[in-house]
Amino acid sequence: MTRPLDDITIIELDSWMAAPSAGVILADLGANVIKIEPLNGDPMRGMGRPAKIDTNIRDYDFQFDIDNRGKQSICLDLTRQDAIDIVTKLCQKADVFMCNLLARRQQKYGLDPASLLAVNSKLVHATLTGYGTRGPDAWRPGYDATAFFGRSGLHDAMREGEDGLVPMARPAQGDHVTGLALVGAILAAIRQVDRTGEGQVVETSLYETAVWTLATDYAVTLVDQRPVRKRSREEQLSPLINRYPCGDGRWIVFNMPEPSWWQGFCQALNRPEWVEDERFASAKDRYQHMAELVSAIDAIMAQKFRDEWGQIFDEHGIIWAPVLGLHEVIADPQAEAINLFPPMTAPGLGDYRTIRIPMNFHTLDILPSTPAPGQGEHTRQILTDLGYSGAEITALLKIKTAA
Repeated sequence: MTRPLDDITIIELDSWMAAPSAGVILADLGANVIKIEPLNGDPMRGMGRPAKIDTNIRDYDFQFDIDNRGKQSICLDLTRQDAIDIVTKLCQKADVFMCNLLARRQQKYGLDPASLLAVNSKLVHATLTGYGTRGPDAWRPGYDATAFFGRSGLHDAMREGEDGLVPMARPAQGDHVTGLALVGAILAAIRQVDRTGEGQVVETSLYETAVWTLATDYAVTLVDQRPVRKRSREEQLSPLINRYPCGDGRWIVFNMPEPSWWQGFCQALNRPEWVEDERFASAKDRYQHMAELVSAIDAIMAQKFRDEWGQIFDEHGIIWAPVLGLHEVIADPQAEAINLFPPMTAPGLGDYRTIRIPMNFHTLDILPSTPAPGQGEHTRQILTDLGYSGAEITALLKIKTAA
């Protein structure tokens, strides 16, 4: 099967999860992605949460796999000039060089845009950082918890009430969103190279991608310069855009932005009298009595389990969703229908399930190809293809020939 990026080669010099997540999307789309790791490997290796199962794959690093499947791995010591020379040679024939190095480190290693475009004038040079490559914080390392959630205003905006606790993000949420942004920039840059024949320099950061996810809030804050109001459940603008616990402790979330949904919602709750109740007659009335209304809805919702309510809401055409646990999502019939969790096979480990990228082609099956590479698994082959001898490769790796 021909995949969209089968003729694209990407040199990926990065670590952790944000930039690697962009690389795995490009790999799944068919690109030949060569991941450059330090001699002791990407620090993300071995950092993942182990699977709580009693089989021979319980110690497999599934979280590293998700961002690095389908790639080749080469280990190099970038403090050595001969290693930098290898990266440069790889970039001479590549279409994209992608990294998460701060600008000063790119310049230190001679891997900045000017240096690499000098050896390949059609190269796409792509960078993902915490805060960007310019400005007073261009030097600052950033992770998704700090640059994406903290600095961007996202953590603060997600508080439950003005004095609510700052929520803790799940691993790599900001990383994966920013990875998608980098993929978009890279694909657009490849198209621009095709049109003009000139190399391109693109970048994104955790910070700016997070601000974009908050664009609806920022559109107003940019005008009035006031902080966004953090609303508790009892302070929401509408009872139809809220979440409620059911009798089994599970939750349901509603999103019906039009007041016209109110009558159907009252019918579903078996409270038709609320339609004529002067306390709840208009959207403004419901807002003014929100705490009272949320309390009343909580009491009604507590009378049935989540799945019972779900059937009732479907019968009344209500826009709702269950608040599922991750362990429930992997068994969701809708996830099965769209093949959200396709199978993979790792040599010596057997079958497991993974997550496909959120892109569908009606004429192609865009699915993962191979598991993540072992640390430096393809080093010798890649260097051999570049013309290095066995002795030169051994010297580069600082290992004995017998190894």
